[in-house]
Amino acid sequence: MKLNRFNKLYLLFFAAAIVLSSCHSKKAVLKGEPGEIVKPQADIADKYSQLMAVDKRDIQNGRLYSFIDQWMGTPYKFGGLDKEGIDCSGLAQLLEQQVYGINIPRMTSQQVNVIKRKYEDELKEGDLVFFDFDGKPFSHVGVYLQNGYVVHASSTKGVMIVRLHSPSMYKYFSRAGSIIDTPMVSSQAE
Repeated sequence: MKLNRFNKLYLLFFAAAIVLSSCHSKKAVLKGEPGEIVKPQADIADKYSQLMAVDKRDIQNGRLYSFIDQWMGTPYKFGGLDKEGIDCSGLAQLLEQQVYGINIPRMTSQQVNVIKRKYEDELKEGDLVFFDFDGKPFSHVGVYLQNGYVVHASSTKGVMIVRLHSPSMYKYFSRAGSIIDTPMVSSQAE
């Protein structure tokens, strides 16, 4: 069978459409409003339940895990606040704002002042977890998830989830707590 030019173009277009549609991956979407708990997408629940060794039903905050999925792997950049690069305190600030509707200061040294301290076994999803890297108090922050896992912006690996008790993290763990419900100073004053 000999193909004319029109049929060749049609076949090329059809093949391209198949290839492009097969490469399409489902993008995590932040559904609902900040502070609202929404059901997670099935693929997001599967992914993070396996990553944190919890039952799929324990992944309940779809907004949180979709936010994490959107930022996962974003490189670390000191002072960064976008997908080109983000630092630990910027990630914590954006997560608290976009997931929970809570405004916290931009800098780690200020974020530590807006928490009510908790013991490690009292931590809940959304609590801030601080570390003393390079001998500097409260120089790094992450956000507690569940089952001993924290999301943070690693200076070497970018945005990632890690066990609080991992050797690279726990020896630097210094403080954790829930954000105090107090009026915040405007971000312009910071």
